[in-house]
Amino acid sequence: MLGLARRTGSATVTRSLARRAALQCRYSSSQTPQQQKEEAARRTASFGFQNVPEEEKESLVKNVFNSVASSYDLMNDATSFGVHRLWKDNFVDSLKPGRKGPMKCIDVAGGTGDIALRILDYAREKYADRETTVDIADINAEMLKEGFKRFKKTMYHNTPQVAFHEANAQEMSKFADNTYDMYTIAFGIRNCTDIPAVLREAHRILKPGGVFACLEFSRVNNPLLSTMYDQYSFSMIPLLGTLLAGDRDSYQYLVESIRRFPPQPEFARMIKDAGLTTGEFVDGGAWSDYWGGIAAVHKGVKL
Repeated sequence: MLGLARRTGSATVTRSLARRAALQCRYSSSQTPQQQKEEAARRTASFGFQNVPEEEKESLVKNVFNSVASSYDLMNDATSFGVHRLWKDNFVDSLKPGRKGPMKCIDVAGGTGDIALRILDYAREKYADRETTVDIADINAEMLKEGFKRFKKTMYHNTPQVAFHEANAQEMSKFADNTYDMYTIAFGIRNCTDIPAVLREAHRILKPGGVFACLEFSRVNNPLLSTMYDQYSFSMIPLLGTLLAGDRDSYQYLVESIRRFPPQPEFARMIKDAGLTTGEFVDGGAWSDYWGGIAAVHKGVKL
């Protein structure tokens, strides 16, 4: 009887969800284009500490990165005292590209090319691998220009090992299903309007067995460290943005966007909900904290 009750309850929930979906579909189809436009305008997304209409966030973020593109590396060095380089080195080292042979990789929101270059260098230097490839995808053309300039100074320029694509992480239709062995995104996903859509697209374009890896600013759990980090972030980073880049507002947004990003367990759940398999929801499982959670690496595997 208990088993029957469970099955009956499950069937009831399924029918309820189906009815709800059907009603939503009928409601949507009954709306006029103007009503649909008005409803879309009511949906909001975070832009720093502000909530803005969902459809406006993309252009606002584009403006931020258009502004900071030419000084992006300088500011990363100044605001993190160069620590971001160590985090990125550790990130790529944890993935060990090339260890099992040549890989087809995609680095999303990777316009400046620093993760892609690390992947290719690691595969070549550690495993004598000159066949691993990286597609660099970024929504921002100015960031891609910076990455292209960086690669012109390397041995990978004008080789099949690297390619640049202007693309939205939320809608990657130019990339086929089941294409990549590895998908990386570093310090980019928090700027996306629809993070679950980004994760679904990552799952789609990964091959079975492919790895999703995200390096992102995260939640500091130690109260003392969190207080010190907040004081530094909100006072020094915008000031450095003013002094070094002549742009306080963009760096104020970048600081605020970190605080609006989901904490580690919540983001890990989002990755799992997208269909990727993760470790246990603890530090050292689904994610690994860097510097007490100032940044974290999240991984998932497509089965």
